[in-house]
Amino acid sequence: MSPVPGILYAANWKMHLGPVGAAEYVARFLARVPASPGRDLWFFPPAVSLAAVAAAFRGRPDVLVGAQDAHWEPKGAFTGAVSMPMVAEAGARAVLVGHSERRHVFGETDAETGRKVRAALEQGLLPLLCVGEKLAERDAGRTAAVVVRQLEAALAGVGADGLGHLVVAYEPVWAIGTGRNAQPADAAAVHAVIRDWLAARGAPADLRVLYGGSVKAENVVALLAAPGVDGVLVGGASLDPEGWADIVGSS
Repeated sequence: MSPVPGILYAANWKMHLGPVGAAEYVARFLARVPASPGRDLWFFPPAVSLAAVAAAFRGRPDVLVGAQDAHWEPKGAFTGAVSMPMVAEAGARAVLVGHSERRHVFGETDAETGRKVRAALEQGLLPLLCVGEKLAERDAGRTAAVVVRQLEAALAGVGADGLGHLVVAYEPVWAIGTGRNAQPADAAAVHAVIRDWLAARGAPADLRVLYGGSVKAENVVALLAAPGVDGVLVGGASLDPEGWADIVGSS
């Protein structure tokens, strides 16, 4: 990774691309995208593809591979789950925590999100903490309150040193996979709330805050130009290696 944090493009493949398809993706992507100063690339493949993707990107210091989720317990009777030590052994250096689908599809609570953040930090993984509001909460004018509540729960007990080893992503739930996205000014306003909360707790000034929610080639430049937006967390638009190469080449 670059000594000074650059623009961060994070690709969340969700439940797509098994080991064979993931390796083919990486080969096509690498053929089009050389390393570039001031730009970092993070990939979050499914758990079954994690080791293959980490191996395929070996030798690219601008690329970091992470897990989409991991349990807070290091081992135990949790059928179907993977632990932080397991994903680290498979090649992960980061882990998504609190993604809206984990919260609203799988029922992950704020308290569980906090456990995962602390477990990731203890394992030496970089948490990419996701926060964001649902449409009803936005319409009720509760965006800031919801985001602050999620930050407080996820980062309870995490000191200034720990805050220096994470990334935060604002992903408005109403904009994920809907084709709707926050306008750059809306994103900037919420990012300011996040930054103020983090700064009050001693977080470093260069802690990166990303925007996620229906990011695509047509809007990524405008979103990245918004004040306080340090990068993007992208789902569907990252699944095509040529299309993703075009997006990460936009900066």
